Amino acid sequence: MDAVGGTSLSLAITLVGLLFIMVWKAFRHKGNLPPGPTPFPFLGNLLQVRGKDTVQTIIKLSEKYGPVFTLHFGSRPVLVLCGHESVKEALVDQADDFSGRGDFPIFEMITKGYGVVISNGERWKQLRRFSIMTLRNFGMGKRSIEERIQEEAQFLVEELKKTNELPFDPTYFFSKAVSNVICSIVFGNRFDYEDKKFLALLQLFNSNFRFLSSSWGQILNQFPAIRFLPGPHNAFFREVKMLKRFVKEDIKEHQETLDPSNPRDYIDCFLIKMMQDTENQMSEFSRKNLVGTTINLFVAGTETVSTTLRYGLMVLLKNQGIEEKMHQEIDSVIGQNRQPCIDDRSKMPYTDAVIHEIQRFIDIIPMNLPHCVTRDTRFRGYTIPKGMTVIPVLTSVLHDQKKYGNPECFDPKHFLDENGGFKKNDAFVPFSTGKRICLGEGLARMELFLFFTTILQNFSLKAVGNPDDIDLTPEISGFSHIPRLYQLCLVPRLI
Repeated sequence: MDAVGGTSLSLAITLVGLLFIMVWKAFRHKGNLPPGPTPFPFLGNLLQVRGKDTVQTIIKLSEKYGPVFTLHFGSRPVLVLCGHESVKEALVDQADDFSGRGDFPIFEMITKGYGVVISNGERWKQLRRFSIMTLRNFGMGKRSIEERIQEEAQFLVEELKKTNELPFDPTYFFSKAVSNVICSIVFGNRFDYEDKKFLALLQLFNSNFRFLSSSWGQILNQFPAIRFLPGPHNAFFREVKMLKRFVKEDIKEHQETLDPSNPRDYIDCFLIKMMQDTENQMSEFSRKNLVGTTINLFVAGTETVSTTLRYGLMVLLKNQGIEEKMHQEIDSVIGQNRQPCIDDRSKMPYTDAVIHEIQRFIDIIPMNLPHCVTRDTRFRGYTIPKGMTVIPVLTSVLHDQKKYGNPECFDPKHFLDENGGFKKNDAFVPFSTGKRICLGEGLARMELFLFFTTILQNFSLKAVGNPDDIDLTPEISGFSHIPRLYQLCLVPRLI
């Protein structure tokens, strides 16, 4: 090799070395962070975290690095919390420090930071306070939210009767019913089950949830720049635009027919608040935040509850014997001559325990929505820099062996005391915990109780094939746990 060639090679090696050092430094975040797997330049820990089973991979890593460790999503370091103790210590004991919303690039692309779910600071505080108050007080002097759920449950029963004991896929039956509850609260009306516009929206929700939980969705979340390339995310963004168009059109109709003295629904209440805050420069009540928050409520209020219902019936089909005990309790407390009501829940510990166990076992949102620390924070001897994303892994809490004796098995006794009474468990966190707990928790709990009891008051479940062959593992495990498609038969109960 001549001198020029040798010099060129040395220079190239030096430049590559310098580039590697620069990239490596980019991974090192200020602060004394917990240990974790060594990241690769640019890729972070992408190769160590399997896209098809992200949650279990992360839990496996916690066995090596402990309940608090650092992962890199691309060049971004994130703090991972596993197990009840670490999650509670962060989200409850240090609630203010961990109350920020962490980076969620896909949601930020969709909402541009508007709406209650993805926002931070004063925007989040104003929108959350208003939304909780409006949902809590909605219907004063009119039909209560409970009455709306009861009415929709009866519509659902009539629709289920049309299956005539034949096998059917329950997916869209539950999506229609649950979505109509949130539609009546947010938009002021429900849709007919055969409405084509309504069915198209539900298909959008289902498709979007599947994409968010897919490997491609997780990669896009780690490497947002790929949104400019061809791929399945382009269809996802087109569907989101369609959803936004629907919401904007409905808001326009509300504005044209608004009576400030007689608000009909959440959108009316928001529009009135916008009018009241016209002169307030600090107000976050704007059209963009109305669109964003309406979509947040509409989508979250449909998919999580409807998925819990269809996953729950699948669990009951698999675990025979539990349904019969629920029937006995329903017949004893409610009977057949009236609809279930929310006051029945306190008198039905077994049914309440089964519904809690369904939520725990299926674990719909396994990694929670990301949090972030709102200031430089000391946590378990480490220094977590302000703004760092935090992932509290809910699966690790809902399946914490210290809090649940046999977490991998479905067992209502996890929520029953020795006398058969309902037993609370502070590791029950399907809605998250702390200051970012789901603002629709109360509504969702009411829906689950009333829908489950109304269905089982009217029908017995019948599996298609051998119940032992039912596979309860999720078809997709990512942002959410999505159950496998299945069919069942509903046999009318004759008492």
